[in-house]
Amino acid sequence: MKYNIIKIISKSLVSLLFFYSVCAVSQENKKNLNINEMMEPLKQDGIFRDTAYYNWGGSIIKGEDENYHLFYSRWKREYTFNGWLTFSEIAHAVSKTPTGPWNYKETVLKGRGHGNWDAITAHNPKIKFFEGKYYLYYIATNLGDKEFTHKDLIDLSTKSLKTKDRGTLRKNQRTGVAVSTSINGPWQRMDNALIEPSGPIATITVNPAIDKDSDGNYYLIVKGDKPNEKRFIRNQAIATSKSPVGPFKMQPNPVIGNLDTEDVSMWYDENEAVFYAVFHAHKFIGLMTSLDGLNWNKAHYYNITNKKIALDNGSFLIPNRMERPFIYVENNIPIALCLAIKKEDDSYTIFIPLEKKNSF
Repeated sequence: MKYNIIKIISKSLVSLLFFYSVCAVSQENKKNLNINEMMEPLKQDGIFRDTAYYNWGGSIIKGEDENYHLFYSRWKREYTFNGWLTFSEIAHAVSKTPTGPWNYKETVLKGRGHGNWDAITAHNPKIKFFEGKYYLYYIATNLGDKEFTHKDLIDLSTKSLKTKDRGTLRKNQRTGVAVSTSINGPWQRMDNALIEPSGPIATITVNPAIDKDSDGNYYLIVKGDKPNEKRFIRNQAIATSKSPVGPFKMQPNPVIGNLDTEDVSMWYDENEAVFYAVFHAHKFIGLMTSLDGLNWNKAHYYNITNKKIALDNGSFLIPNRMERPFIYVENNIPIALCLAIKKEDDSYTIFIPLEKKNSF
């Protein structure tokens, strides 16, 4: 009898130790995702360039057709690079792999014209699949009640933000969403923007990133100006909802509040029950993590890459600007890093293969 009791206690202790060891490994994995270590050299097929348009960033999703679908920003080169604020549109490209080569398919969203919150431009998309539907998040702007012509927008393309109307375009930027039952549309836009600036951000709500946790709660990250700040510094804020179309409730604490950052992309790892978010901070691409979607910290391997990308011919791409990071995840495994590149008067999007090594 005594021997049996000791045996039962021993088995219980072994089970308990195993449970804690699994938890420890899981917690360690949450800290040790190393995207930099996973990065492979960039191949020629992973460079998506258009001779007539500036390409800028992108968001990837795998369709029911087993193809990969890229939604990205583009605008005609004739309007100059600054024309993104007046002429950007959201285009759709298709590939057999998440790293290209990509083939343009169609333009899916443009500015809707005077009288709409998204009268001018459609820019910086994120494509998601929730609850049997596709959700295309994007940003746009308007000139308020002021009428405008195509020529007016051309003139504004090269103006400074100190110019009244271009300043209005900047401060009226908001985030919205279009919904479809098919990756090929048609896309139904909402009458109003998703969220207004408040709490940790002011002036604008732009560059959305969104995902949901295992309980069906949605977490939306948007960028805005840092309140009560004379310097040109942006904050990342987070809002929550029970629906992918809101209403979203702004949370009081910023995701990143001590560094001028932009262009967050996020995903929820169901296996680890942890959120990840990538961003750019002008000189590098960084990685944040969160266990609850509300409180964020630097990842253990915080710096993903500086502005120097290895090419498969042994040389390096060193851009002037490297922004709009997006990590395509399949079966909870990151397999491609998408980045917007500006080098001199050229802009295009690159797709870097990620290979699972000893990162997690």
